[in-house]
Amino acid sequence: MSNAKLKNSTTEWRDLDALHHLHPFTDHKSLRASGARVIVKGDGPYIWDSEGHRILDGMAGLWTTNVGYGRAELADAARDQMLELPFYNTFFKTTHPPVIALSKKLAEITPPHINQVFYGSSGSESNDTAIRLIRHYWALKGQPQRHIIISRKNAYHGSTIAAGSMGGMSHVHKHSYPVYDGFRHVMDPYWFGESRDGETPEAFGLRAAKALEDEILAIGPENVAAFAGEPVQGAGGVKIAPDSYWPEVQRIIDKYGILFLADEVITGFGRLGTWFASDYYGLKPNIITFAKAVTSGYLPLSGILIDDKIVDALMGHDDDFNHGYTFSGHPVACAVALKNIEIMEREKLVARVADHGGPAMARMLAKFKDHPLVGEVRSVGMMGAIELVADKRTRRRFDNPGRVGLICRDHFFREGFIMRAVFDTMVCAPPLIWGDEQFAEAERVIRKALDLTLADVAGEIAA
Repeated sequence: MSNAKLKNSTTEWRDLDALHHLHPFTDHKSLRASGARVIVKGDGPYIWDSEGHRILDGMAGLWTTNVGYGRAELADAARDQMLELPFYNTFFKTTHPPVIALSKKLAEITPPHINQVFYGSSGSESNDTAIRLIRHYWALKGQPQRHIIISRKNAYHGSTIAAGSMGGMSHVHKHSYPVYDGFRHVMDPYWFGESRDGETPEAFGLRAAKALEDEILAIGPENVAAFAGEPVQGAGGVKIAPDSYWPEVQRIIDKYGILFLADEVITGFGRLGTWFASDYYGLKPNIITFAKAVTSGYLPLSGILIDDKIVDALMGHDDDFNHGYTFSGHPVACAVALKNIEIMEREKLVARVADHGGPAMARMLAKFKDHPLVGEVRSVGMMGAIELVADKRTRRRFDNPGRVGLICRDHFFREGFIMRAVFDTMVCAPPLIWGDEQFAEAERVIRKALDLTLADVAGEIAA
């Protein structure tokens, strides 16, 4: 069956997909029954499905396509590099110009104490690499017993067994058989879902940070290697820590001399109006993991940004760091990443988020805080969330968590706007190129989708 014939047949595409393609994070039985949505085109902030519907992308693909779709410059960069050097590895004391140039550029836009990069192809790979490097560092320092890494509940650090174990999502742990040892998880700084009656965000933030210190002391500081945290918990529901949280966490990390891994797979490359969220929050991580938006998703590329302290420990020993991937520093991916960063600099997209996109997101979401279905709206930069609740006064959730979120998500899809449901939290992280037209369009669809969802669950809403 030819591609030409399939191009205009959604049914044929879906049938073939069902026959041969297993999707990530999917109930495959349910998907087989409904069929997958077939996306065939992207341009700017929009995508099109195989039935010709234009859809406003509110999730930048998957927290990824920061410069939008259809950038010919990125395609040209890939083509030119493929013709020059389509692939060579970085093993065996070998390098190539694109990986050198990208590494230099990344050192320029990261915090000053970070000057080295190790590459992979996905966020999961980056976090696996970070886990191994953290433990290797402490072995080099003569403290191999410091192997425990503390993360947070509902954190997402990837879906490989090691990165999934470091993350704090129970549905990921469920399929690890068993979860790897050497990880602990403390409460996440989720004021809306975890605060006590009358507890201010400031007090809650300090309590959530204290949970980290309590865990360090329970384990024994001499056994703790690192704390791993997303500056904003993205896949966990765009959970934004209170202002009191991160300064206290940094103080605790410094006090006990543990390493700090900032997972910026989602927040890196302009999402918060700074190149990295570590800059936004004034953090001093030893390792920053990145992926996704480094190429705006046009090609797979990831890596870890490593501070001088860890690099000095590596340089002080003659033994190999026995870790790496065939595609570490892939020349075509590096060339595309360089061009992507060039576009972001030329169009001042990072400043645009700080000056326009972030404030516009906050204003848009604030208009829905009084909707009967909404318990809270929140945002930072171009990341936002809407909490759906059965009772606004008590923050009581709906029965069967995730059920109402999926109802709402489906209304968004039908109205031509991609917004993701994380249980009963609707989250949004659009391309950084959104302008007033896209925010106005999103506002119209949000209002309609919330009203349609309210009609579906009206009998469950508290009076």
